[in-house]
Order: sequence, then C-alpha cells, then structure tokens
Amino acid sequence: MSDDQALLQELLDQEKRLVFDRFDNDTAIALGQKIIDRARRDDLSIVVEISRGEQRLFYCALAGTSADNEFWVAGKTAVVRRYGHSSFYMGQKARVKGVDFATAQLVDPHKYLPHGGAFPIMVRDVGMVGTATVSGLPQADDHKLVVTVIEEMLEELGLGESRAEVWTA
Repeated sequence: MSDDQALLQELLDQEKRLVFDRFDNDTAIALGQKIIDRARRDDLSIVVEISRGEQRLFYCALAGTSADNEFWVAGKTAVVRRYGHSSFYMGQKARVKGVDFATAQLVDPHKYLPHGGAFPIMVRDVGMVGTATVSGLPQADDHKLVVTVIEEMLEELGLGESRAEVWTA
C-alpha cells in the first residue's frame, strides 16, 4: 500500500472509529470548549465551529484569527455536509487521483474547500449528525487538532478505541 493509500485509509478509519452514542447541544459545547482549551494551552490562533445539522451550536474565534477563517470554516464544513467525509479526506482523495476537486465534483470552488479541518460528527446507529471544524493552522494540523480532541473526549465518555463495537456505514 502506498503512503497516499495508507493516509486515505487512516482518514476513513478515523471516521469509523470516532463515533458518539449521542450528540446534543451540551456535547457540542463541551467539544468546542475542549478544542479551545487545547488551542489556548498550545498558543494556537484558531476558529472553532461545532454544528448539528444546519444549526451552529458552538463558535469561537481566538486572537490572531480573521474573517478569512470564517470563510474557510464555511467551505470546509460544506464539503463534509455534502460528502459525509472529512474535508481532509476529500481533498487528499482528489490529490491522489490527480484531479482538481471542484472540477471533478462539479462544485463551486469558492463554496467547497477540501482542506483539512472539518470532521463529521457521527452518532452510533444514526450516522452523521453534524460537523466539528477548525481553521487557522496548516490543513493537516487543523485536522489533527479536531481528531485528537474528539478521540480524547470519546475516551473520557468511555467510548474510545477500547470499545469493541465500531460503527460501520
């Protein structure tokens, strides 16, 4: 398996593994706050948005960010909502295929931004219910921040990797 194929498989595995039992407003706020706490601890300038469906449940922009970050949040989130996969996965998949994402998918390149940082919120036996999005870092770091904090939160909730049951699409 090539490095590119391994990366794509790892990104898909994250989506299958990082699954909540439920995702309500309080869960969304807690997730957003945990991401902000990590960013502050690591002195990162980011914007965070947590949504369920079309409703924004958490939004925070730390010092050092700008309105451009909100544009990136919207574009990355649009990719996840449309395709049901992380924005990083969709961008990397297009790169590996050697195609321009917007051209290949017939989407507006200003509205759909396949760069790392938006991740689907999955609920067991339900599917995708929302998104967690970060903007402000290089795309791989935006993605890693979201995934790392979701992993930690699921561990705290007793839903981490030690749990035998894994959600499958």
